Amino acid sequence: QLQLVESGGGLVQPGGSLMLSCAASGFTLDNFAIGWFRQAPGKEREGVSYIARSGEATFYVESVEGRFTISRDNAKNRVYLQMNSLKPEDTAVYFCAAPPRRTALFASWHRVSEYVSWGQGTQVTVSS
Repeated sequence: QLQLVESGGGLVQPGGSLMLSCAASGFTLDNFAIGWFRQAPGKEREGVSYIARSGEATFYVESVEGRFTISRDNAKNRVYLQMNSLKPEDTAVYFCAAPPRRTALFASWHRVSEYVSWGQGTQVTVSS
């Protein structure tokens, strides 16, 4: 029932910034933790970041720590991924995803199999 739609992708130069947004319908997002994933051509889908239902806990893959910030505004039914100091290796399709309602993840936050709702993806290209 939960539907997710990503937006905000585009072309940016190395070192630039981009903010992605994940919008929900069907349920209010305060019932769901949200993960951001990305998939580059020929590569496996990987977890990028995760935020708990109320924003009290966040996780990041090591390669983006210090550069990306995940946040949420439950009143607006939105989750964001602020991406700074972008690198060419960040180029990928970015997806937001949700585990089952009221499900909290910890060590398994980066596992694709934990998520049951997915957006369509938004392309991020980092190139000069």
